[in-house]
Amino acid sequence: MARPWKAPQFLLVILVALVALSYQVKRKTFMSVQEVPASETYVIATMQFVTNEFNRESNDKYSFRIVRVLKVKKLITDHMEYHMNLEMQRTTCQRLETKNCTFQEGELYKQIECFFSVFVVPWFEKYKILNKNCTNV
Repeated sequence: MARPWKAPQFLLVILVALVALSYQVKRKTFMSVQEVPASETYVIATMQFVTNEFNRESNDKYSFRIVRVLKVKKLITDHMEYHMNLEMQRTTCQRLETKNCTFQEGELYKQIECFFSVFVVPWFEKYKILNKNCTNV
């Protein structure tokens, strides 16, 4: 008599397993989180992207440049993310200029500390800033 219930129980187990598996796929599970040096190839390209985007979106008359890299973490899931803490300083160049820019001094001196979270697929040169938070130092 217990035999007719085996097939529905087995199908129920498969259904529960499929639901659990699909739930895991939707969650963002980090496979790897590690601090990396600023000299890493993809980090350099990402910092250049972040600087260009920051200056493009800024309302400041002058462009900013990275002074110091405080920390860079690389997070890997189905894509890569960099979480960067950077110090940036206002330069003497107009907003979208980038050549031969020295740092401002005196009255126009301004330094900020920024956190950027960046979605990265570097081999396709695809970048997107997910989160940005900058404060005056």
